[in-house]
Amino acid sequence: MKARTLRRHVKESMRNLGRNGWMTFASVSAVTVTLILVGVFFVIMMNLNKVATTIEEDVEIRVHIDLTAEESDQQALQTKIEQIPQVKSVLYSSKETELTNLIASLGEEGEAFKLFEQDNPLNDVFIVKTKKPTDTMLVAKQIEKLDFASKVKYGQGQIEKLFEFIKLSRNVGIGLIVGLLFTAMFLISNTIKITIVARRKEIEIMRLVGATNSFIRWPFFLEGLMLGVLGAVLPIALIGTGYHYAYSYIQPRIEGHFIQILEFNPFIYQIAGLLILMGGLIGIWGSLMSVRKFLKA
Repeated sequence: MKARTLRRHVKESMRNLGRNGWMTFASVSAVTVTLILVGVFFVIMMNLNKVATTIEEDVEIRVHIDLTAEESDQQALQTKIEQIPQVKSVLYSSKETELTNLIASLGEEGEAFKLFEQDNPLNDVFIVKTKKPTDTMLVAKQIEKLDFASKVKYGQGQIEKLFEFIKLSRNVGIGLIVGLLFTAMFLISNTIKITIVARRKEIEIMRLVGATNSFIRWPFFLEGLMLGVLGAVLPIALIGTGYHYAYSYIQPRIEGHFIQILEFNPFIYQIAGLLILMGGLIGIWGSLMSVRKFLKA
């Protein structure tokens, strides 16, 4: 397409938006309301996914080494653990370190355990991380069969429930997002369709004077794109402002905890780009689908 023709289509599209003021307002409003709902839901779901991922990554297997194991036995055990395909890392923690961590975790009550510093009853430990958190149970069962693995702890019973809950939450979230997107496409396309139906005589006249289908489509294509982008402006502003205040309020209160939410920057720019893309695509799709019926021979 020539640049001159494209400029003509752009100007025509902008004139049509102004000429059909109330219908333009209705279309932009439909896009705005829908994208606010979609945007808020995306923000919530992506932060919940971040929290779930953080919890999964915090899962570890603690392998208590038999008290009778020599240094060579410990090295052999570590080598066998590292050879398990699903294992990501193996970190050694001495019984002295374990006692120090125990005392620190108990605060003032931990002072009583300092009596055991001279005769430490704890085991040396291997802290094992898996490549995939869901492989934790499988790897733990394999380690239990190895020599000098006295005890294997990974939160048995609770971890399985946690992973099932996270999996269910993600599946439900994906289902809701897909459903919301289809609802958005339906509502917006129907609103835009009303705008185009009101201009069916304009389309018929253009066809009578010999305009090609592509020549007729382009202004509507650009109008749909503009409607979608315009409809994304307010949702971006509202969600950006709301998330800024929410992040400023929540982040200082969870600082130092293992649960984290997505940082304002660059997350909010990713949401903004996503909303503009969704608004533009839905606007284009709604316009093209609606005008198509009037271009059939």
